[in-house]
Amino acid sequence: MARPFDDVKLVIASHNPGKVREIGELLAPHRVTVVSAAELDLPEPEETGETFADNARLKALAAAEGAGLPALADDSGLCVVALDGAPGIYSARWAGPTKDFGRAMERVRVALDDTPDREAYFVCVLALAWPDGHVETFEGRVYGRLVFPPRGDNGFGYDPIFEPVGETRTFGEMDAAEKHAMSHRAQAFDLLLAACFRSGKTK
Repeated sequence: MARPFDDVKLVIASHNPGKVREIGELLAPHRVTVVSAAELDLPEPEETGETFADNARLKALAAAEGAGLPALADDSGLCVVALDGAPGIYSARWAGPTKDFGRAMERVRVALDDTPDREAYFVCVLALAWPDGHVETFEGRVYGRLVFPPRGDNGFGYDPIFEPVGETRTFGEMDAAEKHAMSHRAQAFDLLLAACFRSGKTK
């Protein structure tokens, strides 16, 4: 059985404002006060893991230990089938030191070249860690295809080139509520809430 979350304050172990905003929106109904690692001046640990789960766990533990509070980390990325799963765990690194995802999306387009297979999927692993070293992890996935040129200014990261299965719009063209209803992060959150939050709500 997963450890229940009984605290009222949670550190979001991320320096990505788009990701912090999205996680904060997902947690808003659950009466949890969130603070980001950036607000606490916590350093970003080097992501040395070989999987999304490795890196999520590493980031969550670093923030929990640094803040002395439970911490939630997300490691997520775009996996392109024709590129053998790349950029995968290196999704953020493809955007370079300035986090330029316009550049990252162009890099994906160039790598695909004339390849007709545009199948891709997003993966999100959430890790909830406590200062004593205990960690719970949860994974969500959403499948779709890539479209070029990018469409839409909503979301963040690779959202403007990802069209989920059954949709004719990219994540970048959806509003936050629509994306949250089907995203890889929302799926992982559903698992997290069911396992660690009593009846989906904290007391």
